[in-house]
Amino acid sequence: MMEYKVTEVVAALLQERGRFLVFQRPAEKARGLLWEFVGGKTEPGETPEQALIRECREELGIRITVGEVFMDVTHRYPDLTVHLTVFHAAIAPDSPELRLLEHRAMCRADLETLKTLPFCPADQPVLEKIEAVYGD
Repeated sequence: MMEYKVTEVVAALLQERGRFLVFQRPAEKARGLLWEFVGGKTEPGETPEQALIRECREELGIRITVGEVFMDVTHRYPDLTVHLTVFHAAIAPDSPELRLLEHRAMCRADLETLKTLPFCPADQPVLEKIEAVYGD
């Protein structure tokens, strides 16, 4: 059996007034123009929570508070395998204004809109759980 490295990735399930904040990847990156939840790779020595706080600062210029794990999933892409941990998170009250520092676009999506956006494949189980938890 072939061995493969698993990349630890974290993401934030950010909600504002019943809508989910989702972001479009830049065209030039892997899985370009697909939508995702903000986050990124965990660096050596970081806890998942620390990584998520750093990624939100680097990608959006915001401060967040990290809550409980919403879910985790392992997905194998042709170029890498990711173990994605999605956390409930909130923008801190004293956070600077959100800015798109890496992403192409942002959407404050309700459940119906989430279904229409082309998401990264690793996010599909997350979307299904969101529908199950927050749907009618």
